[in-house]
Amino acid sequence: MIYRSDYGFQKKSYWKIQNRKNLLCCLILNALILVGCSSKQTDIKIDKMNRKTLFEAVNTGDVTHIVTLLKKKPFLDVKNNEGETPLMKAVYDHNNEIAILLINAGADVNAQDKMLNSPFLYAGAEGNLEIVKLALNHGANFEVYNRYGGTALIPAAEKGHLEVVKLLVNTANFPKDHINNLRWTALLEAVLLSDGGSVHIDIVKALIAGGCNVNITDKYGVTPLGHAKKLGYTEMIKVLEQAGK
Repeated sequence: MIYRSDYGFQKKSYWKIQNRKNLLCCLILNALILVGCSSKQTDIKIDKMNRKTLFEAVNTGDVTHIVTLLKKKPFLDVKNNEGETPLMKAVYDHNNEIAILLINAGADVNAQDKMLNSPFLYAGAEGNLEIVKLALNHGANFEVYNRYGGTALIPAAEKGHLEVVKLLVNTANFPKDHINNLRWTALLEAVLLSDGGSVHIDIVKALIAGGCNVNITDKYGVTPLGHAKKLGYTEMIKVLEQAGK
């Protein structure tokens, strides 16, 4: 026979044991959650360290360390406060060895910084033929424009980078007659912003040979030939007149 007092004692003991079990389960569950979070946070910290180290290695030109880091497959397109990726920084530094490593590892050649420069656009503007060629083989986007709304060809033509001009103007589907925010094409800039010397005469010839339209005007309705006449660029005038026939 179980007396009321015994039953009450057993009931209390039962609930006490159950509460302990529940508490133990909660503790185990919390511990597992903490371990999972800790593991995830550790992975994030390691990834952040790799990103930081990659930037540091690019800044110091440490090729050996970059090769080691790339084996760990870090996120390549992290950006610094200027919006630059490690690849953008390498291209700014004219460090082609590092830039080539990063591009071949999968870094984005179209990632733009706060200045709206991308590795491909800037390489074109600087006449960095090696990087332009590599970028063309790694997804260079012709619809990504610089802060003037221009392509890589336009500043290349302006600055006298003949080999880059020849490459781009003969690249399939490249927008050779693209008009930027100033209403200028590569051909217009090659005339307007040049000294009319031999380098830019060759660039004008290359643009024409590549199929650029000599009749596109600026916002005032002036053609490249019209500007050449205004500037007194005798040789350019001859080249443009011949192309317009």
